[in-house]
Amino acid sequence: MYTILIIISAVLVVGLLAYLIVNKIPKGVRPIISILLWLLIIFLGYNIYQSIMGPINFNKAKKQRYSKVIENLKMIRDAEVAHREVTGNFTAKPENLIKFIDTAKFAITETTNKVFTEQRGAITVDVEKRIVDTVGFKDVRADFAGKDYKNMFNVPGTDTKFSIETGYVEKVQGIKAPVFEAKVDKAIVLEGLNKDFIRQEKEALGGAEVRGENISVGSLEDVKTSGNWPPTYDTAEERNKEK
Repeated sequence: MYTILIIISAVLVVGLLAYLIVNKIPKGVRPIISILLWLLIIFLGYNIYQSIMGPINFNKAKKQRYSKVIENLKMIRDAEVAHREVTGNFTAKPENLIKFIDTAKFAITETTNKVFTEQRGAITVDVEKRIVDTVGFKDVRADFAGKDYKNMFNVPGTDTKFSIETGYVEKVQGIKAPVFEAKVDKAIVLEGLNKDFIRQEKEALGGAEVRGENISVGSLEDVKTSGNWPPTYDTAEERNKEK
């Protein structure tokens, strides 16, 4: 809308000046008016260019910043999922999660079906049972090789850290599931860019955009570990995991 108003204003102003130059202004003054007109044309042209390129440049900078932020949120998510797998719960303490990666181990299990003979009254029957045995352990840290997980709670490009909370959600009566959420305000990530565009970004409803006011992963209201960003920020392998 802003671009359209500038174009309409420019056409009206140029038309008015052209009429005045031809019909009202003495010939001796016309060169000065022509120079002023050229300056006005340059000014309006610059503003039109800025109004067109502004959203393009904003989106380019936004995607670059979001990509770095989302990579850290993915590391936090993977660490939280591993923590729950080993301990049964999530944690809201960053230092505990980093220490967990450094020291914890996954149990490597093997599932086999074995047949047991059971006496049922006067009858002997063979019963097949599934047996799960622990055959070894693997360092959690191996899953984070090559990743800067010790700094994963720092929001890239800022002096801010992600906020993280944990809780429980009762999806089935009497059964509570652990949940977590890590997030950062979009305005913090986009600081220094056009404020009007930031305001619009915080009102995004989804689709090809990151939903809502924050960039987040997990939820305190639902049992999920996905983020609120669109699939374009994920690799093909990550997109397949979400299906």
